[in-house]
Amino acid sequence: MGVFKISFAVICLMSLALLPSSSAQNSIKDYLDAHNAARSQVGVGPMRWDNQLAAYALDYANKQKAACPNLVHSKGPHGENFAAGTGAFSGKRAVDMWVAEKQYYHNSSNSCRGGVCGHYTQVVWRNSVRLGCARVQCNNNRWWYVICTYSPRGNIAGQRPF
Repeated sequence: MGVFKISFAVICLMSLALLPSSSAQNSIKDYLDAHNAARSQVGVGPMRWDNQLAAYALDYANKQKAACPNLVHSKGPHGENFAAGTGAFSGKRAVDMWVAEKQYYHNSSNSCRGGVCGHYTQVVWRNSVRLGCARVQCNNNRWWYVICTYSPRGNIAGQRPF
């Protein structure tokens, strides 16, 4: 019985360590709030959390941990947004970086001018209604890797985000 109690305690502590802290801006609510605030600004409805997308994001992030510093700000082949940063790089900070690309998106021509805007257009893509994100520490223990994945995916050539 003592081994069971110790095992149970270890499992509980490990589970608590894996839970995102809301004060660290990595909770489900933090990801959704950051996305939905940007979407609201352009009249697009809110997203909802999808555990399957989050599981995919976590699996993908764990496979990228060795290459983190080389993936500072990139897009994935399936509509994912990636970001990596040092220190207390939070999920919310990654979403804020993507949303900051708004300045480069020109709705009148449906194009990016003067910088990258594809992360932003994915965040506000009107047909994307489900979201799953993950944040993992990179192998070098200095960087954090954040990924959000969307369904249905956005950034479809010839279509407008909103």
